[in-house]
Amino acid sequence: MTFERLRKALAARTPRDFDPSTLVAAELPPGGLAHASVLVPLLVRDGAPCVLLTRRHRHLPRHPGQVSFPGGRNDPGEESLAAALREAHEEIALEPDKAEVLGRLDETLVLASPFRLTPWVARVPYPYPYAGHPGEVDGILYVPLAALLGPGAHHVERHGAYGAQHEVHVYEVEGARIFGATAAVLWQLLEAWRTVG
Repeated sequence: MTFERLRKALAARTPRDFDPSTLVAAELPPGGLAHASVLVPLLVRDGAPCVLLTRRHRHLPRHPGQVSFPGGRNDPGEESLAAALREAHEEIALEPDKAEVLGRLDETLVLASPFRLTPWVARVPYPYPYAGHPGEVDGILYVPLAALLGPGAHHVERHGAYGAQHEVHVYEVEGARIFGATAAVLWQLLEAWRTVG
């Protein structure tokens, strides 16, 4: 099964932590970058491997209206995986024991807010009674990996933040624009997926 091969591929790599020394310290907030975690939920829908994403409510103060993974800031003393599973439960009503964790990807910088983001890849059930948190999630998207890998779906832009220039991945699929840290995580996922798909 491809998900099992993906687990092995993720286990064979050493995920990297983000190096804040690549940024200009004077442009960072007091205390530096906060830690956040996301769940990268994979499922099979209509026979096709898909990634589950959320569309954030437009009234939210951070990243309004953007497409993202379920996740958020780690609570004090909270381990990263526990934070990702807690946030997925809060945002999409996924019970933590329903997530089969396949592995971790590299930490990623969030340009629009001072976070370093740890992504955890998990297989999740489908069908399942996913439900977006009414105060945070405007919709749940199931995006086929084949669409993300399709011609013209991806491009790269350059943006400045924290005193440095950064490569920003962008995906445009099925009427959704996915960019920033979410797209950077997708890029990593799809690089691993190409080796096993």
